[in-house]
Amino acid sequence: MAEDKKQIGRILLKRKLISPDELEKQLENQRHARDGVPLASRIAASGAVAETDVLRALSEQFGVPGIDLNQIAIKIAHLDLVPREVAESSRILPVLARDDRLFLAMANPQDKRVIDELEFVTGRRVYPYVAITSTLERTIRAAYDAKELGEPHYAAPAAPAGALERLGVDRGEAEDGQYLTATGALTGERNSVAPGAPSVVIDEQIEGVAAEANIEQSDLEPLDEEVSKVSMLSAELRSAAGMGPAPAGGSGKKILVVDDEEDIRKLVRRLLVDKGHQVIEADRGLLALRMVKEETPDLILLDAMLPELHGFDIAKRLKDSDKYGSIPILMMSAVYRGWRIAADLKANYGIEDYIEKPFRIADILAKVAHLLARADGLPSTVDPEQISRNAAKYLEDGIAAYKAGEIDMAISMLRKGISVDPLAYRLRYHLALIYGKQGQIYDGITELERAVDLNPKHFPALKNLAVLYEKAGFRHKAVEMWERCVHVAPDPETRESIKSHLLKLL
Repeated sequence: MAEDKKQIGRILLKRKLISPDELEKQLENQRHARDGVPLASRIAASGAVAETDVLRALSEQFGVPGIDLNQIAIKIAHLDLVPREVAESSRILPVLARDDRLFLAMANPQDKRVIDELEFVTGRRVYPYVAITSTLERTIRAAYDAKELGEPHYAAPAAPAGALERLGVDRGEAEDGQYLTATGALTGERNSVAPGAPSVVIDEQIEGVAAEANIEQSDLEPLDEEVSKVSMLSAELRSAAGMGPAPAGGSGKKILVVDDEEDIRKLVRRLLVDKGHQVIEADRGLLALRMVKEETPDLILLDAMLPELHGFDIAKRLKDSDKYGSIPILMMSAVYRGWRIAADLKANYGIEDYIEKPFRIADILAKVAHLLARADGLPSTVDPEQISRNAAKYLEDGIAAYKAGEIDMAISMLRKGISVDPLAYRLRYHLALIYGKQGQIYDGITELERAVDLNPKHFPALKNLAVLYEKAGFRHKAVEMWERCVHVAPDPETRESIKSHLLKLL
């Protein structure tokens, strides 16, 4: 009887005949009626819908993995990324910060505003997981209470032993999931996620998948193109961007203006052309990256909020490289305001200066003149041809190491190549495939996304990105990638196979 009711709950939620909030009210009523009874016993004895069933239904509805907050163990330092008042008001909880990624439990994982703000402030890519709202609110209070008490960790009532051991937590003889703290640090080992979606994950399962992704060996063969090649801009795009020869006899610089507001671009173009500069334009993020690759401007005026790719993400990619890191960036924004924002942008993204919209003409001209003068005063250490040769050598050595079975060496070589030229498509593509073969799913997703940014019609990259998203439980993102694959499939048989797979996911 209990299993029948669970199944009914899943069906009702899937068909949207009952809202997630209604199911959560059921769960909350069960908790109040069974105070003092351990969670596992309550669920086992209940004839209503279990929390994991609600999470699976929420996962299917939102297309992202669900996270069981009753089984997490959090390093308190990760909570520093989100102030308590923000966590409580937005109903979000940082459950893991690793490298340039932030894994976030959310009541509404489709709240793009919150995700965008966090990515801006932290400089990390946010991966949203859906959580039951009532459980999330309780866990937020408990975790931040532990932080205020000076505890190094928070462990939920049913946190598994492996997660506690990695944090150095000794559960000891504490009653009903309370814990004793001890010293220790989170290790860098990869953990596993049960493949498939919808899914419910726990703390131990958040960093990878149990087995390698089903990436074909043929995908790892060298591509017959120059290492740094990207999809070249069409004549139409080049014309719209104002890309052409520099003004005759001009001594000005080449300046890239990136803004999705045409009026802003026209104004800035007129001001800079009057000063003798050559101006090229982009109205969206990915086009801006490709123009940097083709034109290598002397200065970039970059809006923070852009279609496709945020300005601060563009800045981070360029500033982390040998080839483009010396190009000064003046960021513009009507959204992010105040001196603290300017300081964060300089510290987290390496930009040289910042100006708020609306701006005074005299101010923007002064900042442009200052940045160009400062760049002229610095000796140039960048040899583009040598950088391209270095990137090609790293690619060659990385592929050779992979074929020889030296996986760590292969990854190291390819990552060094990317640090030289972050817009080298083949370096990112091959690194992503090796990560996927190794089960480092989130690393693979990051690199494949950036490869697709540079070469948006490359079928193998889109296909493998869909595979990795599906493995990680992000069904909606997987569907999006498979749909893109349909349009660039190499033959009718492949196209029909993808359509058949899409029907199963939908």
